Amino acid sequence: MPHVYILRCSDDSFYVGSTWDLERRVSEHNLGLGAAYTRRRRPVELVWAGDYERVDEAYAMEKRIQGWSRAKRQALIDGRTDELTPLSSRSWAARRARAPSAEEGGPGDHS
Repeated sequence: MPHVYILRCSDDSFYVGSTWDLERRVSEHNLGLGAAYTRRRRPVELVWAGDYERVDEAYAMEKRIQGWSRAKRQALIDGRTDELTPLSSRSWAARRARAPSAEEGGPGDHS
């Protein structure tokens, strides 16, 4: 069964990948046999994994998560799936949450 996974690296960054054998792949990352990205950031810790029926579904989800913000990845890891849509970069709520308030002197504040 194909899996998509998120690793937390030693520098607190995330790595997203997919594999048929999750336990073996995480072990490879920690042995320095995984991606160059994780090789320089060991040890890594598995923080989220999802199972998929088909490899094309897993690969599509891997690519989708790779495009997500750190906040959206953290929401997935934490199981806060109700926050995934509002955290989308194209959603009105995400743009609104990122916009500085007038008190912070954001763009357009000419007072």
